Order: sequence, then structure tokens, then C-alpha cells
Amino acid sequence: MKKSFLVFGIIATVILILGALIVPNYNSFIDLEENVDQSYAQIENQLQRRLDLIPNLVNTVQGYAAHEEDVLTEISNARARLADANSPKEEATANNELSGALSRLLVVVENYPDLKADQQFSQLMDELSGTENRISVARKDYNERVAEYNKKVKSFPGVIVANVIGFEEKEYFEADPSAQQAPKFDFEGKE
Repeated sequence: MKKSFLVFGIIATVILILGALIVPNYNSFIDLEENVDQSYAQIENQLQRRLDLIPNLVNTVQGYAAHEEDVLTEISNARARLADANSPKEEATANNELSGALSRLLVVVENYPDLKADQQFSQLMDELSGTENRISVARKDYNERVAEYNKKVKSFPGVIVANVIGFEEKEYFEADPSAQQAPKFDFEGKE
């Protein structure tokens, strides 16, 4: 009888120790995961804001630069890919494509002084610039939350809880490697 109480006591102690490790870590994972999801939602908010601004910008430019159809089509296609993206990696890739297309649009705009002076175009560009800054801040915040979460997933005792419960590392919202090089433009007509 004493032996069975001893075995029961050991089992109960082990369960209590495991519970003391798992419950706080589980709750911590939930908090961190919610922070990651909330930060990702902010990126999506700002990307949607930019997607909403782009048709107005394209329509304004079309009135001045009707023969620049390739750039405008490229922007529309990149915008559609961003709208259809389903993961941080896909969104980052589509975002980089759209940013590149918008950069090419700015080069086109240099050829149209009347367009640069247009009030609606200037206002749209200011809003787009502000949105780009918001996207940058949202990406930074998201990546910080992902780093915090991933550290918890990889460190002890979090790694044990993560493996038992099924918490996995999150993807960063990364820039395209080509974004590390500044684009070179020759405003005398060559790119």
C-alpha cells in the first residue's frame, strides 16, 4: 500500500511539474501568436490602403500618358498579385513587384511636367508616400513580433511546449534581396 502511494505521489509530482511548465508557456505562446497576427493585420491594412490608392493614381496618369500602357498594365498586374497573396512570403514578393512598378511609373512621370503639377496627382503621390511609410513601420513591427515569438519557440522550455502543442516558427515579412541595391536612373532618357 505504501508503495502504491509513493508511485502515485511521484506521478502526481511529475504531472504538477509538467503542468507548471506547460500552462504558463502555452499562455505565453497564445499572447505572442496574437501579437504576430495583430501586427500582420496592420501590414494587410496598409497594403489594402495602397491598393485602394493605386487605381486613382493610374487613372490620373492615364489621362496624361496614354502611350505608357506597359507601365500601367504592370502596375495593375502587380496590384492583382498583391490582392491575391495568401502568406507573408507571397505578400512580400507581390509588394516588391508593386513597388518596382510604381518606381517605373515615377520615371515615366518625369517626362510629363504637366502631370507633376496636377493637384490630384500630387495629392495621390503624397498619400501613397505616407502609406509607404506606414507599410514600412507595420513591417518592422510585424518582424519584431515574429522575432519575439520565434525566440520563444526555439528556447527552453518553450521548445518543448512548442513541439508538444504544435506551435511552429512564423515567417518574416522580408524584402526582396534586389531591394538592397538602389535603382539607377538616367533622367536624360536612359534607364
